[in-house]
Amino acid sequence: MSKVSIDIKALLEAGAHFGHKTSRWHPKMAPYIHSEKGGSHIIDLNQTVAQLDLALDAVVDAASRGKQVLLVGTKRQAAPIIREAAKNSKMPYVTERWLGGMLTNFKTMTDRIKHLKKLEERMESGELANNYNKLEVQRFSEEIERLNHIFGGIRDMSGLPGVVFVTDIKIDKLAVKEARRSGVKVVAIVDSNNDPSEVDIAIPANDDAIRSIQLITNYITEAIAEGKAAPKPVAKVEKAEKKPAQAADDQSKSSKKVEKPKAKPAKTDAKATKPKVTKPKTKPAAKSTAKKAPAKPATKKTTKTTKKAPAKKSAKKEK
Repeated sequence: MSKVSIDIKALLEAGAHFGHKTSRWHPKMAPYIHSEKGGSHIIDLNQTVAQLDLALDAVVDAASRGKQVLLVGTKRQAAPIIREAAKNSKMPYVTERWLGGMLTNFKTMTDRIKHLKKLEERMESGELANNYNKLEVQRFSEEIERLNHIFGGIRDMSGLPGVVFVTDIKIDKLAVKEARRSGVKVVAIVDSNNDPSEVDIAIPANDDAIRSIQLITNYITEAIAEGKAAPKPVAKVEKAEKKPAQAADDQSKSSKKVEKPKAKPAKTDAKATKPKVTKPKTKPAAKSTAKKAPAKPATKKTTKTTKKAPAKKSAKKEK
């Protein structure tokens, strides 16, 4: 929870409760409208305080996790306020025209920012002045100015921000769409003529009055400072809690390793018994065939002897 105290009287004095004309209102803003006066809607500041509390909690949470908060305000009266708040909180900002793809095509944006930084380094070191003529060096300086005009606010943005704060969701609708598409939480000031369902956390307030924008932006910067100063013991606690769990896992693994060898001998005994049964069956069959084969020549010898015997007896009788 954010520790930033919100003063409802300060919001009243800043004119945050003044909405647009009743003919220009959005029906989804009905829960945040208190009454109607002089043909214009009056915003309920109690709802503004409640929604602002949610927005500050989201900002503190993002800043405490090391995430950046992208401040967006391209409206004329909001641009200088956003620029000053971003420099004080050291956060990225967009006060000029929102260039399509700043979040959805962030890789290309980072490449252009790297190109800008390289040109600046070469210009400061004197490499461009030594290798090019005056006209070409002037063109390089103009390119550096143009790139700084577009990417100067986000040149130090390391990745996708944790939260995008928008001062006017109708003028900066492209920023809101890209943030929602990229999965980045959107916190925005929503007047009575806008749709609050387009953002994650809508702060119902006057988005045209300079004092109203200044006050709400100051609350956002205070929340950023609070999130940066918050301690970060979450990672240490998680590491300490993981050690007992790892010890339990090691014990379970060691018990499993001891139980595994009991099953292995049973498999080897079963394999050893199978070949003993099959081998004796094939050997006797081969021996029986080998003994029966020499029986054939024995019959031939007997026939030869029987044929020669009568010839001898006939020769004795003739003598």
